[in-house]
Amino acid sequence: MLLVGRALLVIALAIAFYGVFASLYGVRLRDARAGGLRGRAWIDSGRRAVYALTGTVAVCFLVLEVAFLRSDFSFELVATHSSTTTPAFYRATAAWSSQEGSLLLWVMLLSGWSSLILYLTRRRAREIAPYATAVLLGLAAFFLGLLVFLETPFARASPVPAEGAGLNPILRHPAMMIHPPMLYSGYTLFAVPFAFGIAALVTRRLGTDWIRTTRPFALAAWLCLGVGVILGARWSYSELGWGGYWAWDGVENAALMPWLTGTAFLHSVMIQERRGMLKMWNVSLVLATGILAVLGTFLVRSGILESIHAFGASTLGIPFLVLIVTMLVASIVLVATRAGDLRSEHRLDSLLSREAVFLLNNLVLVALCFVIFWGTFFPLISEAVTGKQASVGPPWFGRYVVPLALVLVLLSGLGPVMAWRRATAANLRRVLAVPVAAAAVTLVALLAVGDVARRPLAVAMFCLAAFALAVVAQEFWRGVRARRAMSDDSVPRALVSLVRRNRRRYGGYLVHAGIAVLFVGVAASTAFQDVRDVRLAPGERARVAGYEITYVRPTGGIDVAPNGSLEKIDLGAALRVRRGGGEPIALHPERSYFPSSDPSLGAVSRYFEGEATSEVGLESGLRRDFWTVVSPDIRPLIRIARRGDEVFRRAASLPREQRAVALGETLRRMVTRYGSETAPATFRVLVSPLVMWVWLGALIVFAGGLVALWPAPAGARSRARAGYAARVARELGRA
Repeated sequence: MLLVGRALLVIALAIAFYGVFASLYGVRLRDARAGGLRGRAWIDSGRRAVYALTGTVAVCFLVLEVAFLRSDFSFELVATHSSTTTPAFYRATAAWSSQEGSLLLWVMLLSGWSSLILYLTRRRAREIAPYATAVLLGLAAFFLGLLVFLETPFARASPVPAEGAGLNPILRHPAMMIHPPMLYSGYTLFAVPFAFGIAALVTRRLGTDWIRTTRPFALAAWLCLGVGVILGARWSYSELGWGGYWAWDGVENAALMPWLTGTAFLHSVMIQERRGMLKMWNVSLVLATGILAVLGTFLVRSGILESIHAFGASTLGIPFLVLIVTMLVASIVLVATRAGDLRSEHRLDSLLSREAVFLLNNLVLVALCFVIFWGTFFPLISEAVTGKQASVGPPWFGRYVVPLALVLVLLSGLGPVMAWRRATAANLRRVLAVPVAAAAVTLVALLAVGDVARRPLAVAMFCLAAFALAVVAQEFWRGVRARRAMSDDSVPRALVSLVRRNRRRYGGYLVHAGIAVLFVGVAASTAFQDVRDVRLAPGERARVAGYEITYVRPTGGIDVAPNGSLEKIDLGAALRVRRGGGEPIALHPERSYFPSSDPSLGAVSRYFEGEATSEVGLESGLRRDFWTVVSPDIRPLIRIARRGDEVFRRAASLPREQRAVALGETLRRMVTRYGSETAPATFRVLVSPLVMWVWLGALIVFAGGLVALWPAPAGARSRARAGYAARVARELGRA
């Protein structure tokens, strides 16, 4: 199977190179006077090369997946990232926990999305499609070259171990089944509009055709990348044991940056479609987004920044840097040389217009991206300038990101109510009366709560979010009322019909509402969070932020894999948590200890000195979350383990089966002893208001994205056009 995998990678690389040649050679022949038919044949061959590449890489990835599921330790990758004690659910995901496997997943997704866009455009976009094909295959060839020459997933383990090292314990979380594929889907989907943007610049076909062709892929990329970011935040909140969901980690930031520029692109393309404006903005944003997507992949694999998400130092930093510089230089040259073709067809008529709000929205999103970029790369910048590496933390990001986020929420409310070209003062007073009243009522209610008033930025976010939510609700109500005026539909039926007939518009409104809810959750959970570390013995109590916490007893257990091997040891606590006179809640935070494969450790102590993860005790609610982790005092167990190491060292001649039985009994007694002791444990307790709103807001955002992405039935579109035409005719008749 190793030989099959390596052979498939080489074949895939050859296909990618052939596809690039066929596409560009076909364009050259097509543009010649006598070679039109031959040129189209070569172009078609280049497109089919993408289909062949997709099938080849998919089979290659399947070979690797089968090796992980079968625990085939002749694969070095399987031996270093999986084990027989790893549950099958996580063995299936272990392929992309490695650098080599994640690169292969990247290529597979890229080739799949490339095949889809080229199949959909096989009879249109004929002028630009071959160049886009060459760009997409060029990206695929780069990643395949890395897999063939630098980081092959099909290296043979020598000697073949009887057991693998196992999956990193912190990756044993259900979100890890979806988080990396969603991120990579977002990155690779953004490669599609990037490639078509390059092709449009090369051919000087810079109208709206390339935008209409790639907009669904840009929206799908935005959606997938957003889901990946939120899943990563949820994983951090429930698995890493520090109590937060966003740490401004370099790799987290790298995923957020293309999402921000992609958001700006999705807004500004509407202006180009409607008014022929912002062409320079759109092509620059789509190229920047594609480059930032590759930059995110680079940060994970280069090891240049410390991150819990990164794979560490590797040989891939220089090749990725060369690719990014090439993409950046090519983009700048193309945009500069096509500046004349990128002039807007119309000018901005008024600052009180939807175009002006969208332009300001773009400026804020790009400013956010720049702030995050600067903070992320500041350690490298400072080292290059001063020779010393300095970093910035969450307070620095908050100082600049929070004001920009406030403006962003305000604009998300203003955009839907602004008229195109020019808004009148009378119309603005009419449409903003209710949203401004909602913000004012929210402000009065918050000022009545003394503890809230001491956080003015959080109060401002709550008020602006109320403003944006009121705008969205008002727009839905106006649409439903207009729909009912043209039909006899009930309110629910009119609402469904309204959304079905204009999915992009009302899906966008849902996204705005979700962003407002999400930012309320972020503001509340960061500004009003209570954190405390308490050390309790069994039976003792403590009070934190109105909660009474009782440490009932220590707990312990041993998890055994299906093959009978010990997977991990769990040491935790049974807690009883009560707020006021409410019913008590039982929580069970744990610390899980995974055995180390370090041969220098003793037979017993290796089970306590390997990787460890925290299992959170969490009680979630709409108003607040109670979150806790435990740090057991295992020093007495370590002393026992040291003595056990010496006993097993002297009993090295015991048969393997007897040794395993004795070791298992020793560990079982140690865990039982921990559960019966009265030694204190340290608990980190966080009480965070409205964290649930972060996840609910994200769900609303993604629901809106799905609504906007889902194509409307052709019949519904034609009926909508007919209905609106009839209404316009009636209005003209009255005039």
